[in-house]
Amino acid sequence: MIRSLFILCLGLRALHGADDYALTLESTQRAEGIRPGNVTTFAFSDSKVFANTTRDCWLYIPDAYNGEDEAALMVFQDGHAYISETGQMRVPIVFDHLIAQGAMPVTIGLFVNPGHRGTDSPPREGWGRRSNRSVEYDTPSADYVTFLVDELIPHVESNYDLKFSVDPHKRAICGMSSGGICAWTAAWERPDQFGKVLSHIGSFTNIRGGHVYPALIRKTERKPIRVFLQDGENDLNNAHGSWPLANQQMAAALAFAGYDHRFVFGTGAHNGNHGGAILPDSLRWLWRDWDGSLSGKEAERSVSDWDLVSDAFGFTDGPFATGDGTFHFSDLPNGAIYHWDASSDDGPVKVLDGGPRISGMDRAPGGGIVAAVQGEGDSKEKRIVHIAPWTHAMTTLATRVNPNDLVVTASGHAFFTDTQAGTVNRVPLTARAMARPPVVAGGMNRPNGIALSPDQRTLYVSEHGGDALWRFQLNAAGDLRGGERFAQLARPEGEGDASGGDGMTVLADGRVLVTSRMGLQIFSPAGEALQTIAPPTPETPMISVAAHGNTVMLCGGQRLYQRTLKE
Repeated sequence: MIRSLFILCLGLRALHGADDYALTLESTQRAEGIRPGNVTTFAFSDSKVFANTTRDCWLYIPDAYNGEDEAALMVFQDGHAYISETGQMRVPIVFDHLIAQGAMPVTIGLFVNPGHRGTDSPPREGWGRRSNRSVEYDTPSADYVTFLVDELIPHVESNYDLKFSVDPHKRAICGMSSGGICAWTAAWERPDQFGKVLSHIGSFTNIRGGHVYPALIRKTERKPIRVFLQDGENDLNNAHGSWPLANQQMAAALAFAGYDHRFVFGTGAHNGNHGGAILPDSLRWLWRDWDGSLSGKEAERSVSDWDLVSDAFGFTDGPFATGDGTFHFSDLPNGAIYHWDASSDDGPVKVLDGGPRISGMDRAPGGGIVAAVQGEGDSKEKRIVHIAPWTHAMTTLATRVNPNDLVVTASGHAFFTDTQAGTVNRVPLTARAMARPPVVAGGMNRPNGIALSPDQRTLYVSEHGGDALWRFQLNAAGDLRGGERFAQLARPEGEGDASGGDGMTVLADGRVLVTSRMGLQIFSPAGEALQTIAPPTPETPMISVAAHGNTVMLCGGQRLYQRTLKE
């Protein structure tokens, strides 16, 4: 029943429990000399993300805002419940106190009601049924934060002549019940936009799939989000799940993953009594050290922990690492090959210019490079070549091929993926212009990345068009056996089966690393999903990866990144 999705509306009217929490003076009356901020009401109905919806919004602008400097921003879902000065939260009064005390920065509050479709809009204040609330709040996707970042926030800045900080450490988001999980989802999807989350009685249950967050948090590298959770032992327990247990699971997962978090668990029910009573201290904790926020390059690094090596390329691809810690990669459209010493302060050095367009390459056993060529100069001929060391003389090993990525065995074979044909092909390094090398494996959904285990007894292949990670047994003669779906690649929710699996590498301890639309996915030698590392920025394409020890180099479009993995 759709009605069951609007549990907060029912809960606030019907549930009472052992939650006799009282508001403090910081929430009920302004101290002498504290000037109130200005509150403006407006409606917004121009969303493309949530088309044909209209919503009521409020804007709190503190008296201390001078109109010139960038202000911090805090967004509140179910804005009517937070903006009221007679309700359970009374944010304007609390903000006035904390900003005057310097406990939080000069912060503009954006209070947003969920959207409503149709003409029977509920009153602006109160928990009237807003038809798009569950779609916007309970769906674990980037839709709502995209609506905020691309539509509502720019609208507010433009129409009210405001300047918001772009530093995620100076952007917070808050909500209760479904609005609480919505706040978490917004920061989870865009930690480059929101670095602070305050969740009251958050609905981390199976309303629309949000119950998966504790597992995702444990298997995804920690994101730079500070989180405050509040819930009570008398919260809801229904077909969607147990709110108290779900919030405890969230807190345990955040602790396991090393998040800066705090969980306050009381005796309250599904209402704002407890959250309102502790709101001043919650905000103090959330905004502590606010004047030490990072900016510039340090802020970018804090979002992802990737270090930018260089951004001076057309399109980076085909990386591999040598035993001495040197990485090689291609600048595909410019026909160049670079090497980079990760232990040096020097940047990448070009070792080949004006060469072929290379999409994948690996070190040859006897020296030099074996490469998958996508054409050279005006020619679009695709081939497999050997590039000699020092002289860079090229020998064609195979023709009439459509290679994507490749890997070379110590026994002298090159295996390459043919993404369009769905196959893996093999060519011996002794070949000379072999036409159409034999297919040794097929039936895969647009195979892309390819890698070898450290003992070279296992060959791994990633699917770009599907979500399977394949493995094959490999013998010294270059024969493949026992092809099986080794693991499943995660993929964006609601966007089909295409994981975007791309480049691969295998660490010395057997961990398998795969770039994908979700980020860098890491699997154990047994195929267990260990973690997913987010891209350096949401816009960074995760193309291919190489590793030496625990140092990982990422080809991300025009940029090259590196980071150190945990043991």
